[in-house]
Amino acid sequence: MRISESFAHFVSDLQLEDVPCEIVNRSKYLILDALGVALAATQHDFATRTLAGFKAMSAGDSNAGKCGVIGMAARLPVRDAAAMNGVLVHGLDYDDTHMSAVVHASSVALPAALSTGEQVNASGADMLSAYMAGMEIAIRVGDAANYGFHSNGYHATGVVSHFSSGLVAGRLLGLSCEQMVSAQGIVVSTATASREFMSDGAWNKRLHPGWGAVAGITAAYLAKEGFEGCQNPYDGRFGIYAMHLGADIARANFRKLTDGLGERWDLMASAVKPFPTCHYTHSLADSALVVRAQLRAESVSASDIIAIRILVPERVLSVMFEPEELKKRPTSDYAAKFSAPYVVSCCLHRGRLGLKDLEPDALADEDVLKLCQICQAVADPDTLFPEAFSGGVVVETRDGRSFHHYEPVNRGAGDRQLENDEIAAKFFDNAALVVSRGRAEKIKDTILGMERMNGEEMMRQFAR
Repeated sequence: MRISESFAHFVSDLQLEDVPCEIVNRSKYLILDALGVALAATQHDFATRTLAGFKAMSAGDSNAGKCGVIGMAARLPVRDAAAMNGVLVHGLDYDDTHMSAVVHASSVALPAALSTGEQVNASGADMLSAYMAGMEIAIRVGDAANYGFHSNGYHATGVVSHFSSGLVAGRLLGLSCEQMVSAQGIVVSTATASREFMSDGAWNKRLHPGWGAVAGITAAYLAKEGFEGCQNPYDGRFGIYAMHLGADIARANFRKLTDGLGERWDLMASAVKPFPTCHYTHSLADSALVVRAQLRAESVSASDIIAIRILVPERVLSVMFEPEELKKRPTSDYAAKFSAPYVVSCCLHRGRLGLKDLEPDALADEDVLKLCQICQAVADPDTLFPEAFSGGVVVETRDGRSFHHYEPVNRGAGDRQLENDEIAAKFFDNAALVVSRGRAEKIKDTILGMERMNGEEMMRQFAR
């Protein structure tokens, strides 16, 4: 059976009652986390400007949209709403990540599920099933690349979102397996996402999952009407791995795509973020916080620090430290999120790393920036990457002392996953930025009981 056929059957046949309760429950908390992040994102300039762009495209058309936007007063056409929701879930880079796939799976699966589900007023059970299936597809397509997407200049989340969204939308539109195969074959022509944003902190990355939702929903509707897509979008001669990995095609492990599909749930390994920065930086943040406590216990001040060595996996050195000028003096919140020097220096100086530490005034803090200038990158010889995003910090002082800490497994991943009550606490913290506690409680209740609701009812709770 072709890979595309295996995926189509899995997504089409999945029934919620056949999934173990712990997996269903964890999936709901992953959705809750994503919604909290999306609500927090509505306060930011990128959110309002993106919404303005989508509104402008349908200006003057009173029948243009029926689908809601998380936390915002807007009704948009289904594809625009999905794109906007994708921007909100992923825009703060505070959403869940699958470690080995290096994919933000909820930002990929949820936008298509919410918007398509609202468009056709699907049952909450079907929307949850579609979301869970989409998570699995996204993770497996990313994992099979063995980090090859990133190594060749592509943002893996942006690439896999096209395939996952097409299948999510296909499930909610009631496509046959043959039509779902075509939908996957259509998006192989659209699935791309450049990492050039890393060079200057541009907003492109924020759009990637939502743009995949646009492509996936389009492909599903086309396939439903008989549009024929290619049959081998994954392992074909010019399939996604051949095209994106090029000379690195040997890295692709096609067995990862379908082995244990429907029996092993890889979404359970999705890591929920304790910090609003790139997941690669989390072990560094926690290490820096421990070192800060060591320094304070010894009455060591910032002026006594002469060097900071930051240990990261060799394969992500470029992400965390290049270009050096931008990483040591980030000019935007997004640049700071991917800057190991800023994350470490912020934690050493302030003893925290939250959304407020990414605001313009915080980025201009000269005390933090002075520490950034003495940061050095070191390839970590003991890393567990990509199964975990290991990292450590070593601080040297004028009197010859050295203070250090190392985190083999980043908090939120592996056996250090956040518990459901910790995810709920994070949700309430994020939601509190824009809605009342009572409203946040209603959103939580809606998610935890979504099987008893439909798409229109749920989006009335999530939108403003």
